[in-house]
Amino acid sequence: MKAQTPTFSRNDPAKFFRTLNKRVNNYFKENNIKKTGNWKLYFKAFVMFSLLFGPLILVLSLDLPTWAEIVSMIIIGIGIAGVGMNVMHDANHGSFSSKKWVNKLMGSSIHILAGNDYNWKVQHNVLHHTYTNIQGHDEDIDAGRVIRFSRHAKWFKIHKYQKYYAFFLYGFLTVNWALTTDFKQTYHYLKRRLSYGEFPNPVTQWTKLIVGKIIYYSIWVVLPLILGYTWWQVLLGFFIMHYTAGIILSVIFQLAHVMPNTDMPLPDDNGNIKNTWAIHQLFTTSNFSPKNWLVEFYTGGLNRQVEHHLFANISHIHYRKIAKIVKETAKEFSLPYNEYNSIWKAIAEHYRQLKVLGEKPVMA
Repeated sequence: MKAQTPTFSRNDPAKFFRTLNKRVNNYFKENNIKKTGNWKLYFKAFVMFSLLFGPLILVLSLDLPTWAEIVSMIIIGIGIAGVGMNVMHDANHGSFSSKKWVNKLMGSSIHILAGNDYNWKVQHNVLHHTYTNIQGHDEDIDAGRVIRFSRHAKWFKIHKYQKYYAFFLYGFLTVNWALTTDFKQTYHYLKRRLSYGEFPNPVTQWTKLIVGKIIYYSIWVVLPLILGYTWWQVLLGFFIMHYTAGIILSVIFQLAHVMPNTDMPLPDDNGNIKNTWAIHQLFTTSNFSPKNWLVEFYTGGLNRQVEHHLFANISHIHYRKIAKIVKETAKEFSLPYNEYNSIWKAIAEHYRQLKVLGEKPVMA
């Protein structure tokens, strides 16, 4: 992150977010419902955990043919992404349940997905949700030198070919979580004293991270070895599982922000951002497949990122209902509401954006 933290404008004479927030709150009050999850979310949690653990139990307890083991690992990968998007995500935003201990328990599911809750909350809740699409502050658009997600990032010759290899590399997201990312993030976040809520004791965080990794590898690597699988079978299954989860999660993430219709503004010389935080979210975020029930069910409402970025404290099961309020209010205030009708159209547009960002910048 740059030394100077961006500051959002407080100038909103039309009072867009105050109006929108009041309307959304009235929706919940008038319908006498909580903003957190309900039986629908608990049912989804059961489905996603079943996709994750069901095939794992079969693989570890039965002598399955090779093709069935491969299919099982793919389904486990789908389950990993499903738990991440539907359970862990809401819980670590505090919207899975009205009970803190339930959110903490469900949020800790990230440890069996190869991640760490402290790192995720800082990277996602603090950096991404606050400084969305701001180069040098939002780590979601920082892929190092390999992929150029922003026109403000330095261009390298290899970027001319990112339209060909980017989707292939997306599959390594959770593999990196498992191997290196968590250790790097813990080191840098603790050094910068970043936190979501109370700053953790560094010794406690390092201990939690290391113990979590030991438990994680014990489940996904050591246990299969003990039960008779060869080292290459374990590594192949581990890769298939993570590659499946990684490509699903990466594509869903990128469709929300690295698109032709989303802005990537920079602060001025004084560190000021042109818009207020809420209006900034409208300019930098995009939805897709708003009418596709299956996409919405599986992605945990992440196809409605506009609503999620404006109301991360509200469970995704309510996004379909409040989307109409958000869309109409944005239109009323002459503000953008970015949306693609299908996931395939969104993927095609993301590919086009990768192609544009891969071209050598023209010097002014």
